[in-house]
Amino acid sequence: MINHNFDVFANLNYKLFLIKESKSTSTILIYDYLNGFPLDGIFFVFLCLTIHLCSNSNHSQEPYQSSSLSTKGPNSSVSSYSVHMASTNPKEIVAELPTYIRVFSDGTVERPRQAPFVPPSIDDPLTGVSSKDIVISQTPPISARVYLPKLIPSNDQDHPQKFPILVYFHGGGFFFESAFSQLYHRHFNTFVSQTNVIVVSVEYRLAPEHPLPACYHDCWDALKWVASHSTQNNATNEDPWLISHGDFQRVFIGGDSAGGNIVHNVAMRAGTEPLPCDVKLLGAIFSHPYFCSSNPIGSEAVTGHEQSLPYLVWDFVYPSAAGGIDNPMVNPLAPAAPSLNELGCSKIFVCVASDDKLRDRGVWYFEGVRNSGWHGELELFEEKGEDHVYHIFHPESENAMKLIQRLRLFLHE
Repeated sequence: MINHNFDVFANLNYKLFLIKESKSTSTILIYDYLNGFPLDGIFFVFLCLTIHLCSNSNHSQEPYQSSSLSTKGPNSSVSSYSVHMASTNPKEIVAELPTYIRVFSDGTVERPRQAPFVPPSIDDPLTGVSSKDIVISQTPPISARVYLPKLIPSNDQDHPQKFPILVYFHGGGFFFESAFSQLYHRHFNTFVSQTNVIVVSVEYRLAPEHPLPACYHDCWDALKWVASHSTQNNATNEDPWLISHGDFQRVFIGGDSAGGNIVHNVAMRAGTEPLPCDVKLLGAIFSHPYFCSSNPIGSEAVTGHEQSLPYLVWDFVYPSAAGGIDNPMVNPLAPAAPSLNELGCSKIFVCVASDDKLRDRGVWYFEGVRNSGWHGELELFEEKGEDHVYHIFHPESENAMKLIQRLRLFLHE
């Protein structure tokens, strides 16, 4: 179990610190505190960021060139992305999605919308749910927060309670949010108390420090780690909750927004690669999933599509993606994309919200699966009058509870 010093944890989260600059290579070495990997309280992971410094030292001229794309919709205060050539000023902004993330030329990264971090809890006083943090892998650094429903007292030690397992990938555009944040901790305390499932909420590496496809690999490795518990003494850093209480006949993956995109990519991989111990992925939950393509669909604006936030986010988190916005990882219906009939699960639940700008993409994905020849149970759930990931922000609201109860049926049917 991870024992966080949360005062330091919250203050140092995602901060990068300059330790050496090599004038000969124009390389700046920095270290990054990555969530959930303490060593004597804090675990630091070294990484290298190469910054091409401008050779022009004449500061009377413009220190950098900038290209900026921006558009604003009725429900979006910001959807712009700027990339700048780095200058010799150590605090110049080199890339940003305003109000979401800002990257500086000295290697520091600011995430203004990141929710505060909170520790796990045993027997949450409101829900009875217990949670703890675990390390899945040191290399690459992957961790998770595991949630266990309140157990019914029993003297039968030979037959402990078993629960479905949901391996969950949080949202946040691939570049912010965390399995350890207050936002997701509150959501899962409520969710687990209502659904009676074990949740393994994965802390994957974030862009831009770790551009895609790093998070896809992390989440696949986390799913494999969970599956490895189905046979005793087979898992590295094994978790007793999974061993004692996990039902490995009912393993699911789920995620919201960017996490929903990760669900797609992990499910596609599960269709071609076996999981450890011959575990089968039973189902997948797509909550307001993030997808995009070069051709706008539905209510997406035709003019200015390339300046829309979903388009810009992909360029920001995966600048080297083959095919750009039509890479199959973000456009699963692209001509070069593998058929969706290869999705490696038996049940799919897609949920959307009527006021969400990603609503049409969720329906588009649902229809793509339905028309692909995929053989399985497929369901679309839409909530009227709600916006993006309303159930995460307001887990105790009436409409959130309605969705949670429907998901409970999906996980137990």
